[in-house]
Amino acid sequence: MMSTDKRNQLIRVGREIIVQRGFNAASLNDILTTAGVPKGSFYYYFSSKEDFGLAIIDYFASKYRDKLKNILEDERFSPLTRLRNYFESGIAEMQLSHCTHGCLIGNLAQELSAQNEIFRDRLNQVFAEWEKYFVRCLRAAYEVGEINDDSHLDYFAKFILSSWQGSILQAKVTKSVVPMQIFVTVIFEQVLGKSTSS
Repeated sequence: MMSTDKRNQLIRVGREIIVQRGFNAASLNDILTTAGVPKGSFYYYFSSKEDFGLAIIDYFASKYRDKLKNILEDERFSPLTRLRNYFESGIAEMQLSHCTHGCLIGNLAQELSAQNEIFRDRLNQVFAEWEKYFVRCLRAAYEVGEINDDSHLDYFAKFILSSWQGSILQAKVTKSVVPMQIFVTVIFEQVLGKSTSS
């Protein structure tokens, strides 16, 4: 149990440092010191820094999966309200970090996809899973009459995810959540708004 606790502590600390500095710039020594784990113990928990990075991706993806389920499958709200709640939650989190952190998966995708095929593949799997949650939410919106067209919902989900990730990147660059707010306005007033018109 203690070993599992230390491993999870390393993952949590590693995530925080990597989201601030990037994967390549994150020092294992800094992570171990911050986590309070002896420097010689790292390779007891992970075979390499790459293995550590993959564990962080899996840990984050698992936690984020819970968030997606809790928001996008919350039947107290209509499907499109759930979708808006998800985006508003992301904006609030970005404000808390003063527009410095962004999305861990998006950050790693930008940094590592062209450098490491193993990371690229794992990150692509995470994005693909997220898209499925958007597809299900859009499908539910169609079934209750919030949108009129159910063709190519998978394309629409890809568009939403790609555009959302782009707005997060712009928020980091501009140090403002305005790009994310613009995204939400365009999606609901120009894109989804048109799909609900007769």
